[in-house]
Amino acid sequence: MKSSTHPENYRPVIFRDSANGQAFLSRSSARTSLTAKWEDGKEYPLILMGISAFSHPFYTGQQTFVDTAGRVDKFQQRLAKTQAAQAALAAKTTAKKK
Repeated sequence: MKSSTHPENYRPVIFRDSANGQAFLSRSSARTSLTAKWEDGKEYPLILMGISAFSHPFYTGQQTFVDTAGRVDKFQQRLAKTQAAQAALAAKTTAKKK
């Protein structure tokens, strides 16, 4: 293996989800100035995350599905309206030329 492939400061770190407070202990070389106590009583570096599997809608089952059929219908209505307006404008322009 190549030497110096892995970082020197690879250590246990607490990752805490700031959305709901859930945390897990893992290894990382990410830098942080925050520390926190873990369940074992030891103090570890702390990294705050905005979202994780604990709070992401996909993983929690709270994901909402967009009504794509309704969106397609709205698009088709706008398209038909635009095409009708363009056809009317083209007819008006043709009538003026005669």
